[in-house]
Amino acid sequence: MIAHDRRVAIVTGGAGAIGAAVCHRLAANGWQVAVIDVDPGAATQFAAGLSGEGHRGIGLDVADTAAVAGAIDTVETEVGPVQALINVAGWDRFIPFVDTTPEFWERVIAVNYVGTLNTVHAALPRMIERQRGRIVSVASEAARVGSSLESIYAGAKGAVISFSKSVAREVARHGITVNVVCPGPTDTPMIRTMAGELGTGERFVDALTRAIPMRRLATADDVAPAIVFLASDDAAFITGQTLSVSGGLTMA
Repeated sequence: MIAHDRRVAIVTGGAGAIGAAVCHRLAANGWQVAVIDVDPGAATQFAAGLSGEGHRGIGLDVADTAAVAGAIDTVETEVGPVQALINVAGWDRFIPFVDTTPEFWERVIAVNYVGTLNTVHAALPRMIERQRGRIVSVASEAARVGSSLESIYAGAKGAVISFSKSVAREVARHGITVNVVCPGPTDTPMIRTMAGELGTGERFVDALTRAIPMRRLATADDVAPAIVFLASDDAAFITGQTLSVSGGLTMA
């Protein structure tokens, strides 16, 4: 039997840097966490290492609509009613727009935008039925101000922001909040890989660092608390918002 007083959260990209930091904080606060990641082995192994009990690792590509719907059904049945959906999964490469291809556009948009559409579309009806829920999606400062070499990514993340604000308006009366967190440049394996592919490596990272008033890149542990706060009961009257976590890189 499932204990329906559990607080259950789904975290996509849960075995990645920011997703992992979010999962650890949720687990430490007593949540049961469904860790969703494109790497099934990483999802299962990471979930098993979280503090507490009742966590679940699920491998899937968030761009696969049917697989996402099935995974959320599994979580609802085997873990418990989902109270928080946290979309962290993302993917990008640094490429000038003129050098991109339609295949690249499709993959970036599929992971960064369609993936969010898929998870929200699958989870939201149950939240409406229960008259409560939290949805937090990770976008990017690139979506707010633009970013050289990331035109498709910035556009997809901008779509996440506009989509989230629109859904927030639709579901506020049901006690559901929908918010977005926009990290600035964050020191993760993905950004290190992307910088390395440019051939500039540390020089590129140093340039990013100099642009940030706090003179360092964010860490996953800088970003995770904002996400977990927006998923908490303390954020019950906050919806349709876009929160920057950028060390002052952008101020609005």
